[in-house]
Amino acid sequence: MLKLVRLALTAAILTAIAVRLRRRSRVSRERPESPAARPERSPKMGPRMGPVWAAIAAIVALTLAAALIPTEAEHAAEEAWRAYQVEQAALTAEHALPAELERLPMAAPTGSATPAPSGAPVTRTPQPIPTIDPTWPPAEIPDPNCSPAQRPVTVRPIDPKVKRAVDRQWRRIERWLQANAPRTYMTLGPPARARTIAVAESQMGVDFPDDLRASLLRHNGSRGASVFGFWSHGAYALSIREIRDTWRDMCSWERTDIGTDPATEYWNGRMIPFLYFPERDPEELEAEYAVVDSTGGAVGWDDTVSGMEPRLRSTYALLRAVAGALELGEEVDGWRPAVRRGVLRWDYAQQ
Repeated sequence: MLKLVRLALTAAILTAIAVRLRRRSRVSRERPESPAARPERSPKMGPRMGPVWAAIAAIVALTLAAALIPTEAEHAAEEAWRAYQVEQAALTAEHALPAELERLPMAAPTGSATPAPSGAPVTRTPQPIPTIDPTWPPAEIPDPNCSPAQRPVTVRPIDPKVKRAVDRQWRRIERWLQANAPRTYMTLGPPARARTIAVAESQMGVDFPDDLRASLLRHNGSRGASVFGFWSHGAYALSIREIRDTWRDMCSWERTDIGTDPATEYWNGRMIPFLYFPERDPEELEAEYAVVDSTGGAVGWDDTVSGMEPRLRSTYALLRAVAGALELGEEVDGWRPAVRRGVLRWDYAQQ
């Protein structure tokens, strides 16, 4: 609209200028050579600009009238908008709960009804027709555990009993590896620093359980398939920095929370990834990491059959199970240790 008005005014001004220039050119051609020959000006020979300005006003009026008249495109846009409003109103009415369902009274608890006396007619209240639970599937909301509040770096003490118990299981594992699988023993990482763990805890917004911290202070990850690799292609123990980076990556990739039980989810920000299964396929929803729940300390991993769920109650329980399997040849989650060329492997027990 504004562009059309500007165009009309520009056209009017250009028309006025052109008429003025044309009149001046005509007057200069008809001007006599001497003042004596110049005819006297008659009152009837006044300026003839009145018709010109009238023509300009007519052009402006026509342009404005044309701008105010709706075009076919505007008619089409208005019709489309009305159709959209009708469609949205229909969808809202379709998904709205009937007023009767909103006013249904709450059912009485089981067993709270008073039994009818013997011989009295029994009146049965008709039950409403079951409807689809509107809360299923559960709504996806941002995972608050993936957006932790800032917290200071604090080196927390470890319970001495937990530290001694974890070190005892690691000594059992180390002695067996030195005697039977020296190449796997050489892949164990050096001890971590307590402050490094505290920095990771601050950045992730979670507290590492004491037994996990004690294990990292003994061996900060591994450079190859670790002693926990009871899977077809083994597993790698993550260092503290790898734990933090993996946690950040998983939170950036899967930031939604669909329930209150992290064991039913593919990922939850309160989990601490500490083992990596390199041959898992995330496209097939095979979880690539074993995790420690920062709330309670349970250890869980996906067996690709029953999904992600807790398998052992703690990191210490995992270390003890591995040490017992190495010394006694027992199974861990259906896998039995074996050694090939100085490297610890895990074979499926049912093969």
